[in-house]
Amino acid sequence: MGVKEMYLQYYNSYNQYLRRRRVLICTTICVVFLWYKLARLHKKSIKYGPLLLRDLEREKRLNRLYNGTEANCISELRMCKFVFHRLCSHLRSRKLLEDTVNVSVEEQVAMFLKFVGHRWTNRSVGFEFLRSGETVSRYFNLVLDALCVMSRDLITMRTTETHPKISSSPGRFHPYFERCVGALDGTHVPAWVPIYMQDRFRGRKHYPTQNVLAAVDFDLRFTYVLAGWEGSAHDSFVLQDALSRPSGLKIPEGHFFLADAGYAARPGILPPFRGVRYHLKEFQGTRRPENPKELFNLRHSSLRTTIE
Repeated sequence: MGVKEMYLQYYNSYNQYLRRRRVLICTTICVVFLWYKLARLHKKSIKYGPLLLRDLEREKRLNRLYNGTEANCISELRMCKFVFHRLCSHLRSRKLLEDTVNVSVEEQVAMFLKFVGHRWTNRSVGFEFLRSGETVSRYFNLVLDALCVMSRDLITMRTTETHPKISSSPGRFHPYFERCVGALDGTHVPAWVPIYMQDRFRGRKHYPTQNVLAAVDFDLRFTYVLAGWEGSAHDSFVLQDALSRPSGLKIPEGHFFLADAGYAARPGILPPFRGVRYHLKEFQGTRRPENPKELFNLRHSSLRTTIE
């Protein structure tokens, strides 16, 4: 064997040694990194004194909020405990919301209800729940998105059958309102808009509002909601927009909604007669209906009151 062949053999052996060494080093690094990750995953986080006291205080507040008395839950969250826990369970089962390491679904929904039920600010909710403003804002948007998805199944017309509230009152409501499927009306809710847009959102209120159209059935369940119109928009224009949208308000053929005098009579919409008494307080005591129009308005108003 010549010198050249010996050099090539030595060179190849040395290269193989370097490759094996690199593979061993890389494998060792991967094993150590994986062990470190698994150790971090199973390692319990250390709670320092102030953080532990803060978390204990938060748990105490939350437990009092939705596991305390029924009156406190209704007052603070605007719903009874059974409804609140059922809502959280439904959002969790549909995977619209999930528990995180630090925030449960119940706390997420409770923060959201504080916003919409009491018109609290981000700072107020953060102070109440001992959370940062970023955390409060993030979970508010998550709950809002989840409820928007769930609303597609909840806000819908479930039946067109005559409701027992009508069929059980012959001579008063039946058969005059036999094909009535509910009532609709507009309501003004506060709106926060830029200054240059506020004039368009000022209507009957002294502050900017949205004119929101809502339709409900006789079981007090929403069947349609349209939000976004300025407070200065008339109810009839909002209704026209709802009926003209491809995915807007659909009134079954031959059926109708009750409406107040702010709406015009049209197929599917039944308002009261104008120019005669309509409100129930105008028929109190011995002030009985004096003509067929007033009698119709009395029955119309009474039926709407059973919904509202």
